[in-house]
Amino acid sequence: MARAAKKTETKKVEKAEVKFSKPTERDFAVIEKPVITEKSMNMMQNQNKVVVHVAPNANKTEVKLAFQRIFQVKVVDVAIANVKGKETTRGTRYKGHISGYKKAIVTIAEGEAIDLFKD
Repeated sequence: MARAAKKTETKKVEKAEVKFSKPTERDFAVIEKPVITEKSMNMMQNQNKVVVHVAPNANKTEVKLAFQRIFQVKVVDVAIANVKGKETTRGTRYKGHISGYKKAIVTIAEGEAIDLFKD
């Protein structure tokens, strides 16, 4: 009763590399610029979240797809907020207005990272 010895192969579980399609012109129109504040930088370092200005007519799915295509990272969640404009005074005499905008807080998957400030 000769039995062929079965080889046990260890299967390596590799991280599946996700390929995203190329960014379109609309993707660059959806994401306008990053929000650079002390709070947003803290969120980026500690919670893996990025805060960006987005187009006024953009929705969550557009922001998610645009972010994935441009930065080639997996996006877990997107939260969108409309920031209202404010009245302001320059000195004691001149009144003005700060325009409102729409911002998105994008949560990136664990282990992923982006560099917003590369040369």
